[in-house]
Amino acid sequence: MTAPQSTADELASTVKVLAFDIFGTVVDWHGSIVREMQALYPAIDGDAFAIAWRSGYQPAMARVMRGELGWTRIDELHRMILDEMLPRFGLTHLTEAERWHLNRVWHRLDPWADSVAGLTRLKTKFTITTLSNGNIGLLTNMAKRAGLPWDCILSAEVFRAYKPSPDTYLGVARTFDLEPAQVALVAAHHDDLAAARGCGLRTIYVERPLEFGAAHPKDVSAQAGNDLHSTRLTDLATQLGC
Repeated sequence: MTAPQSTADELASTVKVLAFDIFGTVVDWHGSIVREMQALYPAIDGDAFAIAWRSGYQPAMARVMRGELGWTRIDELHRMILDEMLPRFGLTHLTEAERWHLNRVWHRLDPWADSVAGLTRLKTKFTITTLSNGNIGLLTNMAKRAGLPWDCILSAEVFRAYKPSPDTYLGVARTFDLEPAQVALVAAHHDDLAAARGCGLRTIYVERPLEFGAAHPKDVSAQAGNDLHSTRLTDLATQLGC
């Protein structure tokens, strides 16, 4: 899908930094966890396991944001969720080493097929950074393994606040001494984009219809408010003249 040329041109000429959501937008968390479970624990329903693990993510962050837990990195939240769900899947026998290794699957997530090529092209015109709730070590290990060519890795850990806190979106602008409108959030989640837009950032939607797996396709229809709508990151690069 090609945006009105004037919108893409205007964005390309005013935006300096593209900040990317990561889980689901740049990397395939669901497919990666399913593949890991098939390799390590083939008797387990990998699809159900991945969905259950991810479904604990927002409630766990909410506990931190409400003050029930002190500041906690996503690695530790993922581990808390994992330990709580293992009995449901008959995996209470896993050793500490096995649990640690499984929890680190979030560091080993595979990129979508277009991600590396799209980011490499976008990097020629823009500064590209992560803006993820994932912690710095996780995002760095993921980028190293997957070949994601970030200029900068920004995380909730830097701002000690999770998205959708304004501290995260506005923190990107402050980091680069920019006005909010000179930063665009690129994400596959309309709620993330809406929160960024509320802070004055530009917003770009990327279609990821299989984020939750082929059995749970997402509605990726365009929604009003976003500056651009792209089918993949290479499509976005084309729209922005990269």
